[in-house]
Amino acid sequence: MRCPFCQHTESRVLESRSAPSGHTIRRRRECLNCKRRFTTYEQIEFVPVTTIKRDGSREPFDRSKLLRGMVRACEKTGIELAQLEALADEIELQLQQRVIREVTSNEIGELVLSQLQGLSEVAYIRFASVYRKFQGIRDFVDTLNQLAETRSQPEDSQTLIRGDHGTGPGDWGTGGRGNQRTGEPGDQGNTPPPPVSESPRLPVSPSPSLPVPPCPRS
Repeated sequence: MRCPFCQHTESRVLESRSAPSGHTIRRRRECLNCKRRFTTYEQIEFVPVTTIKRDGSREPFDRSKLLRGMVRACEKTGIELAQLEALADEIELQLQQRVIREVTSNEIGELVLSQLQGLSEVAYIRFASVYRKFQGIRDFVDTLNQLAETRSQPEDSQTLIRGDHGTGPGDWGTGGRGNQRTGEPGDQGNTPPPPVSESPRLPVSPSPSLPVPPCPRS
């Protein structure tokens, strides 16, 4: 491997690490001439995928270009480069699994947004603003509202399961049955539970004493 600093062709590998996706190996190398260190990546050579740009032109899919866009969107968010490399590997793998070997730039952008959505909201908004070409604050507000709705859907469904149908304990949601341990009513009209009537106790008459027969004499 040629050194990027002194162009020497010999180096030694200090560390090799596989990416989480298993499709890329990261190698840390040291030049035998200038002793400076650099990083190389080894990955599987896939069948070429063609990207159809918005103006109709075509170019080969460029993983490094995709990764650069995600890196810019994730600046100062605390997200490590290894995480973004794993996302790029996942997106490239999805493209390779397609039967059609052509993909539009819009489809690639949506794949990136679907990956960034669960990783960083800041990175999601940054990438969306460039990819969707936001024209004003209205575009940001609409995207934020959509993101908030997506985030709140699991929580809403969990609330329905717990309390809105009255199928769970009342101290989980607002539509429950009340505290089953203390007998406190829930919020369904604030109607207290009906009193439990006790069965009347019947008087117990003492058993009559029976006469004891005399013992026979021998």
